[in-house]
Amino acid sequence: MVGHWECSLTVGILIPYCKPTMDGHAVPGKVALGNLEGLSMTFARLLTSSMWVAPLLVLGSVAVAQEKAAPNPLDAITPVTDEMLKKPADGDWLMWRRTYDGWGFSPLAQIDKTNVKNLEVAWVWSLSNGATETTPIVHDGVLFVYNYGDKIQALNAKTGDLLWEYQRELPQELIDAGGNNLAKRNMAIYDDKLIAATSDAFIIALDVKTGQVAWEKQTADWQKGWRYTSGPFIAEGKIIQGMTGCGNAQPGGCFVTGNDPKTGEELWRVYTIARPDDPKGGDTWNGLPLESRMGGSAWISGTYDPDQKLVFQGVGQPYPWIAEMRGTLPVKDGKNNDALYTDSTMAIDPASGELKWYHQYLKDDTWDLDYVYERQLIDLPVAGVDKKMLVTTGKLGIIEAIDRTNGDFLWATETVPQNVVSAIDEKTGEKTINQDAVPHIGKTTVNCPADPGGRGWPATAYSPKTQALYLPLNEFCSNTTPQPLDPGQVYTGGGRATYDRVPVPNSDGNIGRIDAVKLTDQSQMWSHRQRSPVTSAVLPTAGGLVFAGSWDRWFRAFDDETGDVLWETRVNNAINSFPISYEVDGKQYIAVAVGNGSSAARSWATLTPELLNPDGGSALWVFAVSDEKKTAAN
Repeated sequence: MVGHWECSLTVGILIPYCKPTMDGHAVPGKVALGNLEGLSMTFARLLTSSMWVAPLLVLGSVAVAQEKAAPNPLDAITPVTDEMLKKPADGDWLMWRRTYDGWGFSPLAQIDKTNVKNLEVAWVWSLSNGATETTPIVHDGVLFVYNYGDKIQALNAKTGDLLWEYQRELPQELIDAGGNNLAKRNMAIYDDKLIAATSDAFIIALDVKTGQVAWEKQTADWQKGWRYTSGPFIAEGKIIQGMTGCGNAQPGGCFVTGNDPKTGEELWRVYTIARPDDPKGGDTWNGLPLESRMGGSAWISGTYDPDQKLVFQGVGQPYPWIAEMRGTLPVKDGKNNDALYTDSTMAIDPASGELKWYHQYLKDDTWDLDYVYERQLIDLPVAGVDKKMLVTTGKLGIIEAIDRTNGDFLWATETVPQNVVSAIDEKTGEKTINQDAVPHIGKTTVNCPADPGGRGWPATAYSPKTQALYLPLNEFCSNTTPQPLDPGQVYTGGGRATYDRVPVPNSDGNIGRIDAVKLTDQSQMWSHRQRSPVTSAVLPTAGGLVFAGSWDRWFRAFDDETGDVLWETRVNNAINSFPISYEVDGKQYIAVAVGNGSSAARSWATLTPELLNPDGGSALWVFAVSDEKKTAAN
């Protein structure tokens, strides 16, 4: 039997030689640096404190066996098909809001109301510092995450181990400018490719197993201000991608493209600003020529109805924000100033790019009150008749439902305090505007809310379990002051207005809200109110939970029926992203990214100056119920 070991380093090499002091047989093997049982204390200190790292050749059966390497999930990852996108596995998260209908709902129920109190950190992965607004994609045990500054990583979704990394070489001018333009909200996965939009206005495809570039296609010239902040999704075998950056005085505004996923070739382009010869909306710009029509950013990913084969894309506001500056006010005799297709839903055929129909929510927007956000496809009765609804909520916080077969108005209901719309016609949805809230050059106007909205880009979500819409909301108003152009000055970009954000009149000091609204009758189920702005999307699950995070770094799980807080933890930075849930080897996980820098979150945070966060510390947090606590609960 072996007594003890004597080890020494051979001169000129970094492999120690060890021999037993009693009879024994030499058996080669490896030992991890943190697992040194059986070696002399002198050698143990040498291994753990020296500046070199080397493989160890250990003799004798007393050495601890090397741990078997965990299997690489990339080895078994399968191509993503159209059928998978239509009906994803419960444990996968294959697109921005998980499913084509835009619900943002997880069918996983392992983590529920009874055991969520045992939720704890499974693993954490540091991300590139900056505005972190990402939605991870998870497929076959691999998690893909888009870091700030165009770094894409593949991680083992069970352990958090890095599998591969892609870093785009961006122009230094873009890197130096920083800001929200280097943040991305989502990616797409299709076949054996991970598809992303970049800060320098390319669409790229990466091999899911290696991270190597399969192809890349430039869509626009980033030096003219074109940008991507949202990512693509796949519909009918086409890459659907919306463009932003059209507030930089780009004539004709933004567009949506359809690309070939095999080559990246652009197949069609739909403009979000109506051309003068467009029969649907060409005459809605108060007589302005094309070069004076600006805006219409498609800066949030759309949704898709496979039955109708229609893509539903939200469109943002016109530029400059102030109507008097862009020339759509005052309205000229015999002219229309609706400014299509801004603040609209565009229903697009993904095969051809044909615009089938549109529905405009806010005509001639002069407040920066986008209606660009997620479109949710929900089938429920309206006045006793089953309807195929498309539900969306703009910055005004007004939930609006239209018929997704033709764009007809169905109903609307308000949430946060607002003074822009004084009335909504119950039959047509036509809005009556409060003229006192319309900004004018040379005046300061109070409007509630203004940018970044009573609800911003953090997404709402729908649960079929409760038939409720869950909304992240914030209450505030602003003193809006237009910044007029000097005589002879040419507009070169920007909103041309200053917003001094203030609490709503008679506020109790609470800014953030999470509401649950029953969509069968538009009644409020519950409303959670708090001091801190709510800055993340919401995630309802089949376990009866709703997850959400806020500026003050708290991540919480709410009871989906009552709004009671069932679990909470404080993370290291602001939560400005889209939480998801996934499953690996029969275990459910909750993942959420954190990181300061989001322009919307920083805007809301001016209302709570006492709540401070670090600039650094972007990370991906992943939570689960430990096996021990799961067993104990059972």
